[in-house]
Amino acid sequence: EEIMKSYVVVGLGRFGSEVARQLRLQGCEVLAMDMSSELVQQVSPDVTHAVVADGRDKEVLKALGVRNFDCGIVAIGDDLAASVLATMNLKELGLSYVVCKAHDDTHRKVLEKLGADRVVIPEQENAFRLAKSLSSPNVLDYIELSEDYGIVEVPAPKSWQEKSLKDLNVRAKLGVNILAVRRNGKINVSPSANFVFRTGDVAVVLGDTVALEGLQKL
Repeated sequence: EEIMKSYVVVGLGRFGSEVARQLRLQGCEVLAMDMSSELVQQVSPDVTHAVVADGRDKEVLKALGVRNFDCGIVAIGDDLAASVLATMNLKELGLSYVVCKAHDDTHRKVLEKLGADRVVIPEQENAFRLAKSLSSPNVLDYIELSEDYGIVEVPAPKSWQEKSLKDLNVRAKLGVNILAVRRNGKINVSPSANFVFRTGDVAVVLGDTVALEGLQKL
């Protein structure tokens, strides 16, 4: 699983600037942009590059070399048209992974139809967790249920292979619950105690933040 190392963040409101800072703290290269020079100045010391630019302008994005980045994050607030245009521009310029912020489900559906690879509603997902899940190679997805409780999707640790759920007893040992297991594209929801893990399985796990972090260290 290739870990993403460089990010373009378009829109430096509270969410965008926080994601940009957190990604930089994780050691990633971050190009941050906004139309407001004030917001750009605020974020500038904490990221690799910060520029005053309009994400709706494809030529500007092209000139900034955004196609060389691994991932685009469109964090434009409530301006649906601007966020749609920025998303389309990044996809057309060849970014393979684009994450967008939406402010409600309707906005989310529009962005997904336009090819956004992942859409987050920040009120439901915290910027810190998003940065962490994007830059941690073994977390495929994170859904925050509350401040300290969530669901992660992780490749089953090597130590689980050829062992049954009963043997592993993860609920008692790690304080997590296995909700489902993905194998060869098929999902097994609430697998039985006799379920045996195989190489390539992906587990969908529910737990609190501490337990989920413990799981990643296995």
